[in-house]
Amino acid sequence: MNIDGASSVVLQALTHATSQDTAVLKPAEEQLRQWETQPGFYSVLLNIFNNHMLDVNVRWLAVLYFKNGIDRYWRRVAPHALSEEEKTSLRAGLITNFNEPINQIATQIAVLIAKVARLDCPRQWPELIPILLESVKGQDGLQQHRALLTFYHVTKTLASKRLAQDRRLFQDLASGIYSFACSLWSHHTDCFLQQIYTRDEAAALSSLERTLLSLKGIKICTHANTHNCGFLNAVFERLKQFLECYFLEYHPCAFIPLIQRSLEFAVSYVFTPAGEGVTFERFIVQCMNLIKMIVKNDAYKPAKNIDDSKPESLEAHKIKTAFFTHPTLTEIGRRLVSHYFLLTEEELAMWEEDPESFAVEETGGDSWKYSLRPCTEVLFLDIFHNYSQTLTPVLLDMVQNLQGPTNVEDSVQLLMKDAVYNAVGLAAYELFDNVDFDQWFKNQLLGELQVSHHRYKLIRRRVIWLIGQWISVKFKSDLRPLLYEVILSLMQDPDLVFDFILNSRPPVDDFEFRTEQFLPYLESIFGLLFQLLQQVTECDTKMQVLHVISCVIERVNIQIRPYVGCLVQYLPLLWKQSEEHNMLRCAILTTLIHLVQGLGAESKNLYPFLLPVIQLSTDVSQPPHVYLLEDGLEIIHQQMLLSSLSSCFFLPPACLHQFSNLMSSENLRTCFQIVNAYIYLSATEFLQNYAESLCRSFCDLLKDITNEGQVQVLKVVEIALKVSPILGAHMFQPLLPAVFRGIVDGERYPVVMSTYLGIMGRVLLQNSSFFSSLLTQMASECSQKMDQLLGNVIEMWVDRMDNITQPERRKLSSLALLSLLPSDNSVIQDKFCGIINICVEALHDVMTEDPETGTFKDCMLMSHFEEPKLSDDEEPPTEQDKRKKLLALEDPVHSVSLQQFVYDKLKAQQALMGDQGFGVLMETVDTELVRQLQEFLQGL
Repeated sequence: MNIDGASSVVLQALTHATSQDTAVLKPAEEQLRQWETQPGFYSVLLNIFNNHMLDVNVRWLAVLYFKNGIDRYWRRVAPHALSEEEKTSLRAGLITNFNEPINQIATQIAVLIAKVARLDCPRQWPELIPILLESVKGQDGLQQHRALLTFYHVTKTLASKRLAQDRRLFQDLASGIYSFACSLWSHHTDCFLQQIYTRDEAAALSSLERTLLSLKGIKICTHANTHNCGFLNAVFERLKQFLECYFLEYHPCAFIPLIQRSLEFAVSYVFTPAGEGVTFERFIVQCMNLIKMIVKNDAYKPAKNIDDSKPESLEAHKIKTAFFTHPTLTEIGRRLVSHYFLLTEEELAMWEEDPESFAVEETGGDSWKYSLRPCTEVLFLDIFHNYSQTLTPVLLDMVQNLQGPTNVEDSVQLLMKDAVYNAVGLAAYELFDNVDFDQWFKNQLLGELQVSHHRYKLIRRRVIWLIGQWISVKFKSDLRPLLYEVILSLMQDPDLVFDFILNSRPPVDDFEFRTEQFLPYLESIFGLLFQLLQQVTECDTKMQVLHVISCVIERVNIQIRPYVGCLVQYLPLLWKQSEEHNMLRCAILTTLIHLVQGLGAESKNLYPFLLPVIQLSTDVSQPPHVYLLEDGLEIIHQQMLLSSLSSCFFLPPACLHQFSNLMSSENLRTCFQIVNAYIYLSATEFLQNYAESLCRSFCDLLKDITNEGQVQVLKVVEIALKVSPILGAHMFQPLLPAVFRGIVDGERYPVVMSTYLGIMGRVLLQNSSFFSSLLTQMASECSQKMDQLLGNVIEMWVDRMDNITQPERRKLSSLALLSLLPSDNSVIQDKFCGIINICVEALHDVMTEDPETGTFKDCMLMSHFEEPKLSDDEEPPTEQDKRKKLLALEDPVHSVSLQQFVYDKLKAQQALMGDQGFGVLMETVDTELVRQLQEFLQGL
């Protein structure tokens, strides 16, 4: 795009795109979309929004298109990426002046500069920070403000990068600019105070804006610099804005001199009359966060053994102990519950109007950092945990004062009971030894749940929530049926059930759960849960209801089958509705995992829905895979475990062919489990279609992977050789030379060596012609004679036999090495003693003596498949378990008697060499080994 010629055309399109007339607007938007990938388009946009003479709406739109273009086309690897020449020009143009007159546009320009800085600073844009600092020093007020605004957004963006290298770069940057930022803050604060004194309100407001921008930059840089006590002391003396800084979080030891002063300041304003009438919510929240961080900071706690404590920890602990006296803690505890825990009229109105949204609001993510109620509850928990001996009697006294039913006309007492019950629920784990919850449930709480007056609904809501908090802490299993009855009655009223669902551990999700107690209520409760799932509108609520449903399905397993028909029909609709909510889709996937487990082979009815879900979840080219991949893979794994060949689905080729992309470190184990499951299910079809691409992926993985990861890769090869010795060796042939070399070189990691020997044992025993060709290939590569190389392999095999701990592999090694007999090869005969040594060791592993006859038999032999007899609490075998058992019937390890195999091979060697020659060969074996061997072979 020619910049000079295109400016007017782009300007016209942007002008039309600001129109309210859709007939004009839509074609303009389409034209702008087509230009997004044209070289020079963003240079034109830059010229337009830098032209202050143009219409504000047009310039605003130009900035937005430029900002969106950074996200899509700035990275070098992006499709239609901007050229390096154009990016260099754009970077220069963005920082030529900081004189944007419109605040909203100035903010957007600062944000887009920060976006470019995140990708290019400091390597491709080293001049950015120096130019910003120079502009901040200027005398022009507008230029200084815009440069400060940009400086803040740039530092905020650079600080958000999490890679170690990026963090080091930011630390270096922060160290270089911190002093300058502090001096800037101090200067503008002085100007602000002076202008307030002279009542120059316009200038004071301007200085205050610069002060806040400077402070925000300091706050971002604070955690990268440990020499900031001087600044924090200055903050105390200035505007008490130290509450907004995170110095304590990142440098607790440097903050120790400020602990006493900080606690005195925060506690006096929040928990004494000194703060009445002068504090506001955000200030209280910040004070509470400060107290919380001091109370729970691990750096301020001495070690269990005092002698092992750091001096700094002892000093901080001493300050805290002196401050948190019994009277101080008692007052804090009482005020937290009786003042800050009380629901306000506004909160009660919100609950009455929309109980679902109210419950969601109370449980929102990091809301404790910003909102008063959750912040109060978190502080209460931390203080109660650290000072429970002092605070437990205080709370129990408050409970005792509220025993018995409360007058429904006494709103103050109702609110107080709600607050105290809230505290008892939050502190459930701390109160374990001090509250007989079973008696309290039967004698007090159950009765309160039966008070039907509409004003008492507040207490019924809190009581059912309270029970949910204590279920997994202290609640007799004998009381469960009574609880299920209560839940059934309360689930009819959504106003009460939201807090129980959102904030409590489900009563089926703990160790005391008994399936037989729950089954009589399963149909009713599951039906009500499904009804609730359809009724709720908040994403968080749907997720939590799905979590409870998943817990129910997981607990009752196959007994859920009669009741899930409606859920199976509804999930596709919910999946479609949740297109913009990846976390909700994660909850759906978790439910599907448990559904597949519960339905077993019947889950084939889900295939029309499961297949597209799995395809999206495992498609690494789609953004949602970041959230969905792990659960998507687990669905495949469960499906493979539970399905028979007739009911199982094969993944679409596109999904399996990109398996190498799925093999990230987080999902490697599950990917291997899926591959193994496919091999067990249908080795021939799977290996013929996918082994080649898998083999390439494995070769790449083995170049840079841990020892444990290597073992997982090699186990796949081992299983393939076990299931299909001929095809497995052929399909994974590129990996076998590395295995061979690992054996010859004496791999030092025992588990890897054991797996190497397991693989080579399969090849040698079940595909001897392939072993011969592999030996020939390796002899050529190593410039050695075949016999010499074979001798090295046998010698290392014998030497590292102790690395093999699994009896199956030890027997396999014996069978494999014995398969070299009979032989007139001098090298094999030279290693005869070692081979016999391995055989005797393996015979000790696998042979059991019949006490009646005194004869030995191979305990690993399997002649037929038996369905196991299971107790009530045992899981039935999966279809894959059955496949493994059937496969074992054909495996030499389980179908060939080692005792008989040894005897036959020795007899064949004797026939080959003659009695005299064989006798000479046996003389190379230790006499004690010979004696043990004869004992095992007695009777054959």
